[in-house]
Amino acid sequence: MPDGQPKPEKIRCDACPVMCYIADGKSGACDRYANHGGELVRLDPLTIIENTDHKLVPFLRDGGGEDWDGDIVQGARPFVTAVGAGTTYPDYKPAPFIVSQEVEGVDMVTVVTEGIFSYCGVKVKIDTDRHIGHERDVVRVDGEPIGHVMTSEYGSKMLSLGGVEHLTGGSKAEGRVTCDALLRLCNREAVEMQIGDDHVTEVIVQAGKPPVINGTEEKLMRVGCGSAAIGMFAKQWLGHVDEVVVVDDHITGVLSEHEAGKQLDVPKTGIRIKGRRSTPGRYFQVAEPGTGWGGTDIEDPLTILGDWKPKEAWPGLRLLMVSTTGEQYAYFELREDLVPKPQPIPAKLKASADLIAENCEPSVCSVLFMGGAGGSLRAGVTENPVRLTRSVKDSLTYVSCGGAEAYVWPGGGITVMVDVLEMPPGSFGYVPTPALVAPIEFTMRVGDYGTLGGYVNEIRNVDVIDRAKTRKVAQGQSQPDPMDRTHYRWAKGKP
Repeated sequence: MPDGQPKPEKIRCDACPVMCYIADGKSGACDRYANHGGELVRLDPLTIIENTDHKLVPFLRDGGGEDWDGDIVQGARPFVTAVGAGTTYPDYKPAPFIVSQEVEGVDMVTVVTEGIFSYCGVKVKIDTDRHIGHERDVVRVDGEPIGHVMTSEYGSKMLSLGGVEHLTGGSKAEGRVTCDALLRLCNREAVEMQIGDDHVTEVIVQAGKPPVINGTEEKLMRVGCGSAAIGMFAKQWLGHVDEVVVVDDHITGVLSEHEAGKQLDVPKTGIRIKGRRSTPGRYFQVAEPGTGWGGTDIEDPLTILGDWKPKEAWPGLRLLMVSTTGEQYAYFELREDLVPKPQPIPAKLKASADLIAENCEPSVCSVLFMGGAGGSLRAGVTENPVRLTRSVKDSLTYVSCGGAEAYVWPGGGITVMVDVLEMPPGSFGYVPTPALVAPIEFTMRVGDYGTLGGYVNEIRNVDVIDRAKTRKVAQGQSQPDPMDRTHYRWAKGKP
């Protein structure tokens, strides 16, 4: 810089509570805003979804999205997402983009903003039989607690990560690590985490990818519990084997005792199972949870068997033991002393194990962002925020996140949940308060927007947006059109 020339002054960014002072040519702590010649600019481009009846360029669910200029398809209709739009902080300001367009003769308006979510988290569904931790076990990243294991669902383990208690209720390190982990998960990146205290499980989670558990990539999600597998495949075994045990951490099934076996006239075999008998052919707690057969801690399936009843069992009895994914299987025949002896598995029984595996869906991780649109965020839509809540509950306003369908929870407020794979790649940012920055859009009729007290003077036609400065992506294959009339009560003839 020549002598005597004044040094450019830093400018203050008011896009979040951190209020960074940014030097010329530098970005703020969030890497979303920068000082360009004394002007505060948004670094990420505003993202527009091009809607068309011919979805030629879908999002790539395993990574980036394809850019598309939207000019090669006639009749394309843009939908302005909140990705790259900016925020309303310090809350009294109207949303950065309030755009209107006519859709099938109806004047519609979309209010677009990137919300700063201190109250947010992710729900992770991991499709696997493997035991990753007990309910309520703490989930850690880099040694910091970021969430816990929730109640398991059918064939899946569930994690609840983030939330205000971890973002702001703990140490600075806990908040920073939690925010970083949530950001990476929501932007489809892999996160390595540790679950539990006594027996720690290493799990790598990435949206749309198989989980990696203790260094092994999972392949299959179980077709059902052990009892369900007995019912589904009983006919496959009839005439080829005398007894079948489907090993499962939750409900182990036994063919001869099961109702399916009884209806097929399978005789009693004298088998004894170590575990808590529930209803006929169904056993609980045959072993401890683990990463072995059927989500148990066993590698030798015979350990769950007791002595056979001599009055019912017979030498040469054929026994198949198989896991709920068909990945583990073993065939035995009883010796003269009624002790199972391993034998090569017959082709018909190997085919039945393969059939179980064929009916299992691929193991995959699902990441759902969950956050609440608080009063401050809603104030960017209307000066009377509660009216927006009522409008959403009355199906007059449609809520989307990055153009993706958001499930709005019942009850008070606007609590949304959305699959991150349905959103454009790179939809999420952060501010070091710490909090996530996530896109959210509210779409409604222009008349309804005026009724709820919206900033009608700020409405601009979508055509005034400079398309050259935006990122354009195609509507996803399974992504609904936020402008579709079927979302709205007024289009369904309801009062």
